[in-house]
Amino acid sequence: MKVLVVGSGGREHALAWKLAQSDALAELHAAPGNPGIAALAHCHPIRMNDVEGLLGLCREHELDLVVIGPEAPLVAGVADHLRRAGVTVFGPGAAAARIEGSKSFAKEIMEAAGVPTAAELAAVRAPCVVKADGLAAGKGVFVCRTQAEADAAWEQARALGDSVVVEELLEGEEVSLFALTDGVDTIPLAPAQDFKRLLDGDEGPNTGGMGSYSPTPFLRPDEIDELVETVHRPVLAELAARGTPFIGLLYAGLMLTGDGPRVLEFNCRFGDPETQAILPRLEGDFLGALAGAAGGALGGVELSAGPEAAVSVVLAAAGYPDAPQAGVQIRGIEDAEAGGALVFHAGTAVRDGRLVSAGGRVLNVIGLGGSVAEAREHAYAAVERIDFPGAQFRRDVALRAVRVPG
Repeated sequence: MKVLVVGSGGREHALAWKLAQSDALAELHAAPGNPGIAALAHCHPIRMNDVEGLLGLCREHELDLVVIGPEAPLVAGVADHLRRAGVTVFGPGAAAARIEGSKSFAKEIMEAAGVPTAAELAAVRAPCVVKADGLAAGKGVFVCRTQAEADAAWEQARALGDSVVVEELLEGEEVSLFALTDGVDTIPLAPAQDFKRLLDGDEGPNTGGMGSYSPTPFLRPDEIDELVETVHRPVLAELAARGTPFIGLLYAGLMLTGDGPRVLEFNCRFGDPETQAILPRLEGDFLGALAGAAGGALGGVELSAGPEAAVSVVLAAAGYPDAPQAGVQIRGIEDAEAGGALVFHAGTAVRDGRLVSAGGRVLNVIGLGGSVAEAREHAYAAVERIDFPGAQFRRDVALRAVRVPG
């Protein structure tokens, strides 16, 4: 099978890495890809929203499957254009991708489907959560505990778009739960927890995500299927009833409250950085699952999570998230990998033969182990082997999970 991965971040590197392990893979391509993906796939300098460029690539190489990583091309309808041209695509069309592209649309779908979620507030009154309605690269959500924070968040959210959603502030453990779907059949993946704030202790500004780990002690294996039944399947049924079936990866961001789970948000694609911790644990035919979902034949496919734990630490550029510093040389990745770590490129480039930073979140460093504690130890040991001047990273990724009793 000839496969194209669309995107250029750490999530796409993880997807390419996992797909490259399949015996059924004949060729792997990426558009535009990155230096890490280039070691696994043929990279093409085509923007992820360049429909004609992507379509030309599919025809030239007779590609069998396109896997779209980021949300922006999905919300923009790239999957629709490719499907109309006869290309098999893993990823929802624009109408279904609105579940992420519009917070207000997601609230409407959840209400119609009877899915538990945070209550919407009529006024900006702390404590609350203020959300920009549209896409904001993971940076459009503001948790406000004081009225001053709420007022400032309202202005920041308005600057990202005209529409703003205000919700009650829920307390509990936040967990990400992914489900592959062909629009009818659904396969859950292992849950993960990510770390959205820049600084230790969940301080500082929101980011695209500073780390993740899987499994999480806050969800038992027997609870996963129950959550898919109460959260994912009703939403998929509602979208299908509206004539917009969801094909791809439906990601539910959940808050496990004292009153039960509540949906914080839905995303229409693999999460970043959760994917980087989930895929190293995944057992089964991943390529077959993606192809089955894209082709409407997911039934009978089996995927499971292996016994190992994974902890992913993001190395971000100095100045991130507001003004990330680019062009900083990076060394030591080979040393980290030689010690057993996985390193996925998220924002890198090659300049004059040197690997340099070229984005906000630059590298994902993943440690594996027999427990979350062991995986965490391996991840941070690998971070220390990488020479990336000025890099920012959290030192408390998965720390609370290690301290959970039992």
